[in-house]
Amino acid sequence: MRPNKKSANRFQPRGGLTLLHEDRDVLVVNKPAGLLTIGTERDKTRTAHSFLNDYVRKGDPRSRQRVFIVHRLDRDTSGVLVFARSEAAKLFLQQNWEEAQKRYLAVVHGTLCAKEGAIISFLLENSAHNVYSTTEAGLGKLSRTDYRVLREVRGLSLLEIELLSGRKHQIRVHCAEQGHPVLGDRKYGREDGAKHLFLHARVLAFVHPFSRQRLEFTAPPPEYFSRLVGPIQGAGGPSRLSHAADGR
Repeated sequence: MRPNKKSANRFQPRGGLTLLHEDRDVLVVNKPAGLLTIGTERDKTRTAHSFLNDYVRKGDPRSRQRVFIVHRLDRDTSGVLVFARSEAAKLFLQQNWEEAQKRYLAVVHGTLCAKEGAIISFLLENSAHNVYSTTEAGLGKLSRTDYRVLREVRGLSLLEIELLSGRKHQIRVHCAEQGHPVLGDRKYGREDGAKHLFLHARVLAFVHPFSRQRLEFTAPPPEYFSRLVGPIQGAGGPSRLSHAADGR
């Protein structure tokens, strides 16, 4: 069986990335807010992908080592992000991505009437790259966001969110369309003076592409969460959302 041990590499990823796990098949990091997952036309180098390529090459520009994109987090979303170390590992993770467990923390505007529930819609992206819900199943992709209110503070609500799908901007769009946009979301919400987008990928669990063992990783939220809503405890524990009993 292939060793699954963390490397003793003296190098550490740049860009504020915190290494949560490393083996021959995957890298798991805690991405800070403000860092792109992958390059754009405007910014090709200051990305998690670029910094991790540098990391696995261990300072050798001639090295053929590289990492492969499995999924993405928005620039202003922090939290757990996994990269593959080979094309085969990437394909396995992506083919099984619907079975991965993805839990987030979000602070949203307002007080929710239902303290636990599910938001389900078909999501569609327009030519301006804005995502929105449509009632036409043939146009959009079915998307489900489960949520639970953890705390209410000064007209804001701290939510634990679990994605049953993983569409672009899904959490931000679903929360905004319910009248409770994520704090600091200038694209789908409103100008609220927040310096950060209060959305954090707290937990990611998936089946390892080589060992076939189920792994779970938890990243603590940035300190600006606790400064706003107080200490956050237990949000990374076993899911207590509505579908938890059905084996997912």
